[in-house]
Amino acid sequence: MREGATIKDLADRFKIRPRDLADKLALKGYNLGITDIIDPSLAAALAKDLNIVLEIIPVEESCRQEAEAKPELMIHRPPVVTIMGHVDHGKTTLLDAIRKSNLVDKESGGITQHIGAYQVAVNKKAITFIDTPGHEAFTQLRARGAKVTDIVILVVAAEEGLMPQTREAINHAKAAGVPLLVAINKIDKPEANPDRVKRELQKDGLLVEAWGGDVISVEISAKERKNIPELLDMILLMADVLDLKANPKAPAQGVVLEARLDPKKGPMATVIVQTGTLQAGDAFLSGTTFGKVRAMTDDIGRKLKTAGPSAPVEILGYADVPRAGDLIQVLPDLEEARKIAEERRVVSAKAEPQKQAVALSLDDLFRKVETGTIKELPLIIRADVQGSVEVLTELLPSLSTDKVKIRIVHAATGSINESDIVLAQTTQAVILGYNIKPAPKIQEMAVKEKIEIRTYKIIYQLTDEIKKAMTGLLEPVIKETFLGRAQVRKIFRIPKVGTIAGCYIQEGKITRNAEIRVIRAGIVVHKGKLSSLKHVKENVNEIKAGYECGLGLANFKDVQEGDLVEAFLTEKIAAI
Repeated sequence: MREGATIKDLADRFKIRPRDLADKLALKGYNLGITDIIDPSLAAALAKDLNIVLEIIPVEESCRQEAEAKPELMIHRPPVVTIMGHVDHGKTTLLDAIRKSNLVDKESGGITQHIGAYQVAVNKKAITFIDTPGHEAFTQLRARGAKVTDIVILVVAAEEGLMPQTREAINHAKAAGVPLLVAINKIDKPEANPDRVKRELQKDGLLVEAWGGDVISVEISAKERKNIPELLDMILLMADVLDLKANPKAPAQGVVLEARLDPKKGPMATVIVQTGTLQAGDAFLSGTTFGKVRAMTDDIGRKLKTAGPSAPVEILGYADVPRAGDLIQVLPDLEEARKIAEERRVVSAKAEPQKQAVALSLDDLFRKVETGTIKELPLIIRADVQGSVEVLTELLPSLSTDKVKIRIVHAATGSINESDIVLAQTTQAVILGYNIKPAPKIQEMAVKEKIEIRTYKIIYQLTDEIKKAMTGLLEPVIKETFLGRAQVRKIFRIPKVGTIAGCYIQEGKITRNAEIRVIRAGIVVHKGKLSSLKHVKENVNEIKAGYECGLGLANFKDVQEGDLVEAFLTEKIAAI
């Protein structure tokens, strides 16, 4: 049964009189008329009472199924492309080159404006480009279940090769299941070496077509606009192979890329239409909000009356600001859209306090393996040096068993960041840190999103925990409570006393009995205890944020100006 069904719709499905069903609800304390929309959970409870199997289908899924049920109406649609890669490798330059070369084909007098996406014409065909702000935004859409992108262009600078963000982009695209096209950029530079890029891609599991693989690569110069037409042709070729189709005559459905509240115009959203044709005046449902299309504009500010499949448009007419990743679904009636949106808000408010963890944890890995709930353990690895990354990416998959396969989703050097948390959400991965420590804000984000982060100093301890988790023998975990952080501003060498770090407490507090770690450039360089804690010249047990202090670090003399000192407490918690 479709979401948004009324008491009458449900009674018809149950083959009973609407009045009888309303009376049954009244006995349960629900005073509803036969034209009122029924809560999905309440409908499921009624079905259970009557021994009826009932499936509630979201209105967007129902409309999508109806659109795809008419293959004779399906036509080819333009591909939607996202450009990703390492910073400074030319993503923005490439987007600008493609966009500017196409503006001459559009009406003169248009005012170029940023709406998060734009469409270009190539040989009488269209391509839609998403101007994504970063890998996190791309994967956040995937984490919320929105499949927007058909193709990812991976931009790699020919003179630098694969960099950390390049590999991050590859892993984000793989996690989303989106095919890659590699644009080897900056070939105009004297030091450019495209073959080196191809070799490095091969090491990352991407073999280009020129070398017998299935990954298309194009050598370009975005700055000089060299081979841009060839790149666009390859995008169209990939689109033909993917056979992208949509029904333009179905009720329009799309995805919100980004949204904002304009002080003068009200809530607005950039939307990619996925199927159907969006028209001015259409009533729509979008997540927990609704509205009516009061106006639509493209990326150069032209007002549109209609927008077909794959078209990017900015919509005015939302009742509230939607979230990125929300679907937008055209419905026949504004009142129906309003009622479903209100019902969703009620259901969402009820469900929020009971939100369950989505990501996997090592504690419950064995139970899920035994019950057949999972068959693989996705891992994201962060380590202090590349050598450690290489050892772990080779060693961990070898621990796979007949029951569970270990899969490395992403591995890189440096501190755990927001992108890792977002990727873990999408892939339900556990994050492992080796010789590094996440910042407090990252730990807070992980707790909020229910993502498990585990850190280690010794490789065999890491591998041993993975083995024990897979066999149900995991020992109690160490729970860490963050107390505070101080920055070292001056070093004092005092005879007969030793090295004292003059610090400023940035947040929280430092206590005399706390454990401490010293962090330098995001890497943990020491972990231990305090030998002394002083304020001015007095020994103290605790110092709070906003004050200066002197820290004596037991068994550590190599403290440097600029180091961060974090204080924390630990306790053992039994594994579940």
